[in-house]
Amino acid sequence: MIKKFNVTVTIDRPIGYIDSHKNYYPINYGYVKGILAKDGEWQDAYILSDSPITTHTINGEVIAIIVRKNDVEDKWVVRSNDKEYTEKEIVDSTNFIEQYFDSTVYLLD
Repeated sequence: MIKKFNVTVTIDRPIGYIDSHKNYYPINYGYVKGILAKDGEWQDAYILSDSPITTHTINGEVIAIIVRKNDVEDKWVVRSNDKEYTEKEIVDSTNFIEQYFDSTVYLLD
């Protein structure tokens, strides 16, 4: 099993962002610079927080990995606080995008 680990995420899609497909982002989303994903871009990350994030970058802990069976990209789930998130909370929080993919959430130890 993979252990939780810390990363710095650059937020490029803050809460309220609307992308070119008209998806509204109810949570912050960004990337981990320096870690290349399978698509050749920086590793993407969903950011879970129970308080507003007012900075462009956050330090957080990767608590889960979302593996997409019908896409080359996996997504990291990062928490910016000490709150414990259940698998259901992660699925519900990321469903605004993950509903379009066949994905599974793997919680880290």
